[in-house]
Amino acid sequence: MTDEGTSIDATKPSIARVYDYLLGGKDNYAVDRKVGDVFKRDLPGSVAIAFANRAALTRAVADIARNTDIRQFIDLGSGLPTADNVHQVAQRYAPSSRVVYVDHDPQVLVHGRALLEADERTRVVAADIRTPEVIHDHPDTRELIDFDRPVAVMFSAILHHVNDDEDPAGIVRYWQERVSAGSHFFISHFRSGDNPQTTEAERVLQKTFGRGRWRTDEEIQHLLDGLELLPPGIVPASHWRPEVTENQFSENGERELTVWEHLIAAGLARKT
Repeated sequence: MTDEGTSIDATKPSIARVYDYLLGGKDNYAVDRKVGDVFKRDLPGSVAIAFANRAALTRAVADIARNTDIRQFIDLGSGLPTADNVHQVAQRYAPSSRVVYVDHDPQVLVHGRALLEADERTRVVAADIRTPEVIHDHPDTRELIDFDRPVAVMFSAILHHVNDDEDPAGIVRYWQERVSAGSHFFISHFRSGDNPQTTEAERVLQKTFGRGRWRTDEEIQHLLDGLELLPPGIVPASHWRPEVTENQFSENGERELTVWEHLIAAGLARKT
């Protein structure tokens, strides 16, 4: 994968830029829009996955900032800056919150640093989540994060881009072993629906990027082994602690989701 010294390549699609395009951003190129348009054209409604994921991340950060004493966050595979970034949400409720953003995409690094350079409580670290020791030992991480105090480790829509042979559970376990009790782990992940939509979306990602692994609820929960899974467990992201009005809910107390919204799950766990 790309390292910090590599320039932006506008001829090859980027996962971060395709995601930006699907969310309505402008930090993308024609090659990214071409991939994004496959989802928009051939898999109508699939853009809901990106929006459901982003909304769940925002709720998780707000929940942690409001309801725990955690004031430091590591956002792994953060992607391009957008509205309601982790530090903005956290600092809205807890102004002293500190955030380390981690990504390996050159454009993410350029835009992230431009946005965050004036904020003393944020850092952008150039690293691949598959080398967690590089992130943990990075000077910017060590400057901002006190590992003797609880940390929120955010795996938002990133572990499904780690193939099975790259040991995604081992990545989570690395951080679990290095943070203190009381730390929280947020995960959102492509959720296997055993349907044509899942199969086609996975095919597009694998063909384009060589990665993109849909996992079952049980497989996603397995990534959090050793942690206490908090209510409501691993559920569709739109059903993870939703903030909606009563008339948006069905008789069973949950809003009816589209088939696409069922294909992104979220969960929050705690180290005891």
